[in-house]
Amino acid sequence: MIGKIKKFNFKSLLVLNTFSLIVTSCIFKNFIFIGVYILFFFISLFTTKNGLKIIEKLNLFQNIRAEGPANHFKKNETPTMGGIFMIIPFLIFLLIININSGSQKLSLLLLSIFGFFITGFLDDYLSIKNKENTGLKTKEKFFMQSIISIIFIFFAYEKDLINPLITVSESWEINMNYFILPISFIVLVGISNSVNLTDGLDGLAAGCSGIVFYGLGTEILMKEQQELIVFSILCYSMSGICLGFLKYNSYPAKIFMGDTGSLSIGAILGSIALLTNSIFTLSIFSGIFIIESLSVMVQVGFFKISKKLFNNGKRIFLMAPLHHHFELKGVKEKTIVENFWKINILLVILGIVLKILL
Repeated sequence: MIGKIKKFNFKSLLVLNTFSLIVTSCIFKNFIFIGVYILFFFISLFTTKNGLKIIEKLNLFQNIRAEGPANHFKKNETPTMGGIFMIIPFLIFLLIININSGSQKLSLLLLSIFGFFITGFLDDYLSIKNKENTGLKTKEKFFMQSIISIIFIFFAYEKDLINPLITVSESWEINMNYFILPISFIVLVGISNSVNLTDGLDGLAAGCSGIVFYGLGTEILMKEQQELIVFSILCYSMSGICLGFLKYNSYPAKIFMGDTGSLSIGAILGSIALLTNSIFTLSIFSGIFIIESLSVMVQVGFFKISKKLFNNGKRIFLMAPLHHHFELKGVKEKTIVENFWKINILLVILGIVLKILL
């Protein structure tokens, strides 16, 4: 059905996502879910529209990497750091909920997101200041991500907020024991960087994130645990935020989210998955993010190995991440993004179906 839709643009995704949330709200007989989604969609529209004017006045423009596709140089003067206007409303919402609930899980979630937000902000700021595509060095960024993740995981594990039993289904759980610690680190840092790598085409990361947040929120609801409903609400609010931002970020993009947005989005997904024991399902929902990240790892690894063995580094893809490979194959940017959205929708459907059947 989805594959037959030739034109699947922002409006199509918005209608499908909104309809899905209406159905979800009806099934679970709680309309707060569609309510927060719509509320934060319009908040995101407002903050992004007005934030765009601020960014233009401050001359905070994107620097395109020289080794990227040639057709991306036209984006060199596109406003960036739009993630500020996505994440700050969410952080305020999370802070209000946390003050009223006093939840340890929400406190840790707030700490994690804020840490990754600051990391992304510094990276974007230094990139603009130095007039280069990279701000923080790779080692510096990884160090900051690692420190934040280790602090989050340590306190979460100490307070028994991370379950060592990874739930695949109600009757199938995998006891990871202490291995849950490195797995948690990989989930948090890995998803954050994967969303960051996916943010290379107009609307790709924002659209996929909106879809994944809907899937994760619904999967958490299906657990039927009252104390976890707040995480569904947070996921649906982020789904609305991502799609509100997508209005200005879809092709041709008027604004980019930057690392401020992409690192934070990944941190939100990873942290919520760890705190709600949704790692298995998130790995399905986030298939696009994971494949994009793996394409970079495979490309770099194969190049280094072939260079060492044959003194001549070879590449599997024309360029990594994977979306750039398709670009260089001649596929239009808009087509790549829309097809990736469709695949992500199918992955969410797959994850939910597996949750029902297993």
